[in-house]
Amino acid sequence: MEQTFSLKHKGSLFLKILVPILITQLGLFAMNFFDVTMSGRASAKDLAGVAIGSSLWVPVFTGLSGILLAITPIVAHLIGAKKTKDVPHSVVQGIYLSIVIAIIVVIVGAIVLNPILEFMKLDPEVHHIAKHYLIGLSFGIIPLFVYNVLRAFMDALAQTRVTMIITLIALPINALFNYLLIFGKLGFPKLGGIGAGYATAITYWCITAISIFIIYKITPFSKYRIFSTFQRLSITKWKEILKIGVPIGFSIFFETSIFAAVTLFMSTFNTITIASHQAALNFASFLYMIPLAVSMALTIVVGYEVGSKRYQDAKVYSYLGIAVAVIVSVISSAFIFFFREQVAALYTTDVDVLKLTQHFLIYAIFFQLSDAIQAPIQGALRGYKDVNVTLIMSFISYWIIGLPLGYILATYSTLGAFGYWIGLIAGLAAGALCLSIRLFILQKKHAQSNATT
Repeated sequence: MEQTFSLKHKGSLFLKILVPILITQLGLFAMNFFDVTMSGRASAKDLAGVAIGSSLWVPVFTGLSGILLAITPIVAHLIGAKKTKDVPHSVVQGIYLSIVIAIIVVIVGAIVLNPILEFMKLDPEVHHIAKHYLIGLSFGIIPLFVYNVLRAFMDALAQTRVTMIITLIALPINALFNYLLIFGKLGFPKLGGIGAGYATAITYWCITAISIFIIYKITPFSKYRIFSTFQRLSITKWKEILKIGVPIGFSIFFETSIFAAVTLFMSTFNTITIASHQAALNFASFLYMIPLAVSMALTIVVGYEVGSKRYQDAKVYSYLGIAVAVIVSVISSAFIFFFREQVAALYTTDVDVLKLTQHFLIYAIFFQLSDAIQAPIQGALRGYKDVNVTLIMSFISYWIIGLPLGYILATYSTLGAFGYWIGLIAGLAAGALCLSIRLFILQKKHAQSNATT
């Protein structure tokens, strides 16, 4: 990371950091995308089972791994303040914390998984596939959470190209094991959608092992000697990580879990509707990786500038990131509108599912526009280490506005399942508005503070 002195220089550096993050996020999500689409080639029930299992897992993973995203602003601030000797301690404590969180996830999951799936009253075969898909995936939870800390460290050094390469290596591994385990090729058992869970777990172990090797051997990571000295557990450092990370994690959880909640409510619809909803939602989530990547890039650059006390530069980066996300969202929205039939065909060959998925994709267009504003702003606020107000706003926007409105429209109007999507769109729009106001207030506060010093 380096100081910039012009808008052109800022744009160049921002894109240099952003593009690898974007490819990485698309690659990571592609693993889930491959799980769903390749399972859909097995059968509609495999598609529904894996999609439901994925919809339950994603909010848990994104929310809890969001806690570990605290490592990025912490390390970025340390580097910006020239306190590089403190970096290894923060990273190692993050690894310890990630292992503890992963173990808790596995234990809690073992307790609550069956009751949640039984509550959904699914087709018995869909229930079985969803359950065992998640069991297979659980074998990779510990390495996945560790990888998130290692990735946060690498990204905080602005070496986002490295995590991009790791992900690109992982993609063919994931696709290969999906092929072998879903369809039972080369002597492997034919597990259908369940095999996708085990394939993803194997991939998580691979990317973690690769990351450890790179950090230990390759410059500039090796100079920090992350694994060279044994670090004792530090409750003080855990508190620092959790103080920043918990609001980040819960803010992400409130946003992503609302989609899981909608899935629970939509379990009263038939398998065709569930499969179509999940297919469209999966593609919308895939495109969400674009504003999410902008968000993560903003956390790095804004965190670095705030750590260096260059608040005007941090402000410029914030609006630069939002502008990039909005432009890309307009392009992706046009893509969905004109190619929705081809997109739906990626998920299924079932005529009924194909037709209904196209209708859901129209609503996904409005997701793109709201996400293009609210996701980058969240990333900028994390760069300022401002996370508590974002948490409150996320809860109100998604759970007080979005879900209740969706339920009312789906239950008491002729919109049916589409009512939930309108509710989600309203929640996202409210979140974008509230976060915009918060960012403006925060930047004004820093500008006034800077003027008086």
